[in-house]
Amino acid sequence: MLGLENKLALYGFNNLTKTLSFNIYDVCYAKSEREQTDYLAYIDEQYNSERLTKILCDVTEMIGANILNISKQDYDPQGASVNVLIAEKELEEERIDQSCNRGAYMTGRCAHAHLDKSHVTVHTFPEHHPDNSISTFRVDIDVSTCGTISPLSALDYLIGSFDSDIITIDYRVRGFTRDMQGKKYFIDHDITSIQDYIAKETLTRYDAIDVNVYQSNIFHTKMLIKDIELQNYLFNRDVYELPPTLRLEISNSLRKEMIEIFSGMNIYG
Repeated sequence: MLGLENKLALYGFNNLTKTLSFNIYDVCYAKSEREQTDYLAYIDEQYNSERLTKILCDVTEMIGANILNISKQDYDPQGASVNVLIAEKELEEERIDQSCNRGAYMTGRCAHAHLDKSHVTVHTFPEHHPDNSISTFRVDIDVSTCGTISPLSALDYLIGSFDSDIITIDYRVRGFTRDMQGKKYFIDHDITSIQDYIAKETLTRYDAIDVNVYQSNIFHTKMLIKDIELQNYLFNRDVYELPPTLRLEISNSLRKEMIEIFSGMNIYG
């Protein structure tokens, strides 16, 4: 990415739109109906509006934007929404609105950050497999910016903010901007892969593949966790309470679920 010392001099406003969209999946084994209910309650508390607000505020700071307004709401029986209005430039404190709006337009859990020239959204979706006791918690995140700020710098933080077993990431740069001589630029930073912006220590934990369309500035990366430590996937259970054959069965069910999500295909048998 271009540093401050070698920024491109542009004619007028930088009209490039940079959009980062990705899904994060957390997979869990919850056997009984009570365990599944408790898992939903845990997720609802773990990712309430306060936690989602902090994540959005941290992302706002990382991409170089500034907060104008925050509104948030939790819902009954579950879910939350957060709205953060931010600006590319820092504003005087008296121009920042700290009011909290109570209006809502969605069910489930949602977080939305609206920038003066872009936006950040987070939505979460917990669900259960009807037969094999697997519960899945999905997080959808979109960070769209225009001007000089870029969403790529927040990637590692967002991955680390959730239990990320499977990750699918899309990044696209749209439009064009001009330099002072009128020459068009369809991208203003170097990128060959989304993986370029993910820390090596993070990448070592995942198998990752790319599908990129360089001519259109479209980049796609999918990541699948390499190792399953079964205890981390059992909800309110100790792995040593389970016989070895059941441990293997659960591990295989978890891996099958992950591979299906990663590949976008059902595996039969």
